[in-house]
Amino acid sequence: MKVNMHEAKSQLSRLGKAAWEGEDVVIARAGEPYLRLVPYREKGKRKLGGLEGQIRIAPDFDEPDEELMALIEQSNIFPDEE
Repeated sequence: MKVNMHEAKSQLSRLGKAAWEGEDVVIARAGEPYLRLVPYREKGKRKLGGLEGQIRIAPDFDEPDEELMALIEQSNIFPDEE
C-alpha cells in the first residue's frame, strides 16, 4: 500500500495495523517513496557457543610467522627509510 504523507498523518492507526498484519506500507512524499512503515518485533536472545566443537584453532595460531613478516617488511607498503 502506498499513501501520501497527509493521508499517513491522518490515518496512522489504520496504517500501523496494516503494517502489523504484514502489509507493505510505503509513505510517499511528492509522489516518491519516502518511508516504509514496519512493525517493531523483539529479537530473541542470541545463544553463545552455537559452533562449539565445530571450529578448531591450530596450536601455533599465536606464534609469529617469520616468513610473512619478512614479506611485509620487504614490500612497498613500508618503503626503506634513507
